[in-house]
Amino acid sequence: MSLRQRSSSALTQAAARRAVAPSCVLCRLPQEPSRVHRASLHSTSKRDSAWAAAVQVASNVVGNVVRKAGKDTMAIDPLRTVAKEMKFLTGNIRKLLGSGHPSLDRVAKYYTQAEGKHVRPMIVLLMSRATHLCPKNPHSDSPQTARGIDSSISPSQVLGDFNPSALPLTAPEADMSSPELDILPSQRRLAEIAELIHTASLLHDDVIDHSEARRGSPSANLEFGNKMAVLAGDFLLGRASVALARLRNAEVVELLATVIANLVEGEFMQLKNTERDERNPKWSEETLTYYLQKTYLKTASLISKSCRAAALLGNTDAATVDAAYAYGRNLGLAFQLVDDMLDYTRSDKDLGKPAGADLELGLATAPLLFAWKENPELGALVGRKFEKEGDVQRAREIVLQSDGIEQTRALADDYAEKAISALADFPDSEAKDGLIEMAEKTVKRKK
Repeated sequence: MSLRQRSSSALTQAAARRAVAPSCVLCRLPQEPSRVHRASLHSTSKRDSAWAAAVQVASNVVGNVVRKAGKDTMAIDPLRTVAKEMKFLTGNIRKLLGSGHPSLDRVAKYYTQAEGKHVRPMIVLLMSRATHLCPKNPHSDSPQTARGIDSSISPSQVLGDFNPSALPLTAPEADMSSPELDILPSQRRLAEIAELIHTASLLHDDVIDHSEARRGSPSANLEFGNKMAVLAGDFLLGRASVALARLRNAEVVELLATVIANLVEGEFMQLKNTERDERNPKWSEETLTYYLQKTYLKTASLISKSCRAAALLGNTDAATVDAAYAYGRNLGLAFQLVDDMLDYTRSDKDLGKPAGADLELGLATAPLLFAWKENPELGALVGRKFEKEGDVQRAREIVLQSDGIEQTRALADDYAEKAISALADFPDSEAKDGLIEMAEKTVKRKK
């Protein structure tokens, strides 16, 4: 059975599930009700809540994977599919970040020196290539050329006024001539912008969280101080905003500007573990809803809106644009769920940053929230944000003794399956297979 047929069957089942209006708050979120949610939150059996859900979801994810004929034993390498574009990514970003002030230049480029995963730009490039053959929007303007995305809108003497050391914002397109481009210059620039916004958020987050390591090296705030790290993050957002404006697409500007606001909103939500921030809270479905909303704002917003923007820049029709967004939204949620799970299961060396940091920061993430349902003792610890001596160790022990990690993994699998289903109507291509592989690798990753 093809991926399209499997996805169609999954969507038909989803429609049938939606026909019955659920009373649960989490099930009423604006998306397909989570099968894992119902299995884990509405059951009384511990075994059913975790293992049965995990096995069922994992089976479905595996069942949705597609391989072209003759490649049944060969996994698609997403990086290989966009290797040519990724080769120039870091270099182009460093050109976009050029500053006449040597200290600012050094701090702004600091996180581009380490070997990052570059997940977000890779997804943007894969989505751009995967939507190339999708139906087009006949009423949209033509996408920008390489010259267009490097040309300023305001006069250069105005942009650089009273800043004689300012360098022009430019990252000239590499020679990728082709009779018919399947990744447009504007889409390549979008991938760079997404990485700029993500890197800026890392600079700011590391200051807020007092982090000491990032990507296996000292964090920027530890290396240069909090003030310079914050200013460098602001500089990255400024450069990203200028590059974004030069795409000359109002909806894409609106989408990515909203992402920047979402990152701040999510950070504010993270200051509280529950919506009311009670001192001695009780577990409820609203607690998990609050966590998922925060997770969307902090992680999935950038991925989902970047995917949507890539489809818009490719001039695709409304259905494709919505599908691109749905893929990114579900993949982003799965990605963060796995991240939260790894914080309990991996070492500092594996992660390239301190493990167990979430509890030290007073954060209750998915594994703990699932464990909390069956261990009311966690409520008091959550309420005081694990601030008393021994709270962190006790909370960690409870989580590891519960099925919280298994339930988190199953929920991540469920979101990954939804991401794959969103691609059902995309034409078969290596880029589409790469997006499917990205969803699979997201839930299997170890760091």
